[in-house]
Amino acid sequence: MTEPFDSEGWYRRARRVPSPNQDARPPGAAPELLVIHHISLPPGVLSGDAVERLFTNTLDCTVDPRLAGLESLRVSAHFLVRRRGELLQFVPGEARAWHAGPSSFLGRERCNDFSIGIELEGTGERRYTEAQYRVLASLTRSLAARFPLRYLAGHSDIAPGRKTDPGPSFDWSRFESMLGGCGLSRPFPPECRSTSKNFP
Repeated sequence: MTEPFDSEGWYRRARRVPSPNQDARPPGAAPELLVIHHISLPPGVLSGDAVERLFTNTLDCTVDPRLAGLESLRVSAHFLVRRRGELLQFVPGEARAWHAGPSSFLGRERCNDFSIGIELEGTGERRYTEAQYRVLASLTRSLAARFPLRYLAGHSDIAPGRKTDPGPSFDWSRFESMLGGCGLSRPFPPECRSTSKNFP
């Protein structure tokens, strides 16, 4: 069976889109935390290539007034899972992606240092797709087999009051049930464990 990652840490099942918005993790830091985000650009738009362009610093912010203010933003994530299940990778897992911003997990600051970030194309108010859950679970299992991951978190868990993603429409219980006992836990209250039944 083919190893899912190449020697540089790129996932073979993802389309590779290298982002310049990355750097080396601090000495001795390894990814222990998997952070789930959501993103849509322009806000609420679940199509097009604006997210890809944002993460590669090629987004034309003049084409839509809702993009104003993003001109100087330098962000990325390791992965993006689109609505139909297409998977893109922007940063190798061994490197630090700039996805979390000011953040704290179990008393540790600077979550980018020890986390892997996965963006889901979505708003948090619309239910995520079957394809997204399936791809996210498969990717998570592969990441857990390669890296010393121990924990799961939403962006809202590590930046409470500042971020809301992946939002109330993300079904944590469903996602965790798809992981096949790979050993990851989410040490947070279950307030976001929606069944997605109340979302379009």
